Amino acid sequence: MASLTVTHEKPAVFYDRFERKSELQHQTHYCPGCGHGIAHKLLAEALVELGLQDRTILISPVGCSVFAYYYFDVGNIQAAHGRAPAVATAVKRSRPESIVISYQGDGDLAAIGAAEIIHAANRGEPLTVLFVNNGIYGMTGGQMAPTTPLGKISTTTPLGRNPRTEGYPLHVCELLNSLEAPVFIARVSLGTTKDILAARKTIRRAVEIQAQGLGFAFVEILSPCPTIWKLPPVEAQHFVRDEMAKVFPVATIRDRTQDARALEPLPPPPALDEIPALLGLDSSEPDTPAAKRALDMRIKIAGFGGQGVLMLGYVLAEAGMEAGYEVSWLPSYGPEMRSGTSHCHVRLASQPISSPLVSHPNVLLALNEPSLRKFLPDVEPGGIVLYNGDSVPEDCIRPDIRAIARPFAALAETLGDQKAGNIVMLGALLEATGLLESQYVTGALRRLVKNRKYLDLDLKALETGRQVSADPLA
Repeated sequence: MASLTVTHEKPAVFYDRFERKSELQHQTHYCPGCGHGIAHKLLAEALVELGLQDRTILISPVGCSVFAYYYFDVGNIQAAHGRAPAVATAVKRSRPESIVISYQGDGDLAAIGAAEIIHAANRGEPLTVLFVNNGIYGMTGGQMAPTTPLGKISTTTPLGRNPRTEGYPLHVCELLNSLEAPVFIARVSLGTTKDILAARKTIRRAVEIQAQGLGFAFVEILSPCPTIWKLPPVEAQHFVRDEMAKVFPVATIRDRTQDARALEPLPPPPALDEIPALLGLDSSEPDTPAAKRALDMRIKIAGFGGQGVLMLGYVLAEAGMEAGYEVSWLPSYGPEMRSGTSHCHVRLASQPISSPLVSHPNVLLALNEPSLRKFLPDVEPGGIVLYNGDSVPEDCIRPDIRAIARPFAALAETLGDQKAGNIVMLGALLEATGLLESQYVTGALRRLVKNRKYLDLDLKALETGRQVSADPLA
């Protein structure tokens, strides 16, 4: 019996089964005739041939390319819309031995991500960027993209793209070719079998350039999108060949690899203790609270919009910074200006802060009952909770935390304005924890509250909060 020779098979860079998918784990999510599947395969074959699978980190952003990490058995990072070149830059600089590939669509790279790709190319970051251009927004329903040809109908250009109102198609390769730093810029097509074979060689070359350490390589891939263009797959491929390629000519636009030399390694970053001197900061004065005691306060402040949630956090952060601590302040609020949900994360620490997010606070300041119920389960044992109410609801009582319930807004109203309830609560927190000395908090209020009337009110509210916190605990 004659031996069987395998001449065509799925590249080893792909997972055997796409287990991140809940169903149909033997196939991709791409539409029949979509160019992304072809582009994926060409990239996978290049990585196999060059032996780079174990070194590769693939950056996939928002759009039809978002699920590349379902399929490629390499390092994967999913980036925010348009930000893949920035993320790729960070990854390459932190892991220069890696092969970092940014894989983006035209709505991602050429629209919201235009600044990112221009500056990454202008810096000559040693990356490989694959730019899939199908001339339309695919995942979001067919809006006009920066690369949509003139006259083409889309959901946002129902009369066809008009250069007077929508401008001309953006030629990204030619735009990047005006920059000094890029080493390799090419445009390929998936319009015919011959074009696909040529694209395979170009994509392989772009990856190889990075492996050789030569610099920035960019490949634009003209790709069919049958579903959104409302064409059968074969006609969509003809559209790429007959129309897209006329607007975006296929060519190697720049190839400086013959004269390019491997880039010199970047100098190592300064040590952490050298940074204050580099920034001209005086780090010789040890007599600050941060130098006297260890501190790690993870504070969640929550309530309705209009209750001063963000302001309370801002005052804490400002005062903590003045006291010499590491601080972060991260707001989060809904679209409503008033009466919508609002909360913020505040961290005060004697050591550098790894993340501004507070998932498990050791301090919760709840200005209303919905916020108390929402965030109370997250408070870590031994934490403290301040609640704007006469008492903590019985089903919210936890024996493993310290709770102070006071009608902070009502107390502020006796001073002249219930909006100062947030500062009454701040005073109660300071009295209960000894978190910050008075001069830092009052100093922050004086800097942040410019109206003398409201500053005087806040100073009274702060003192009132200190007094009510000294009463027996709820």
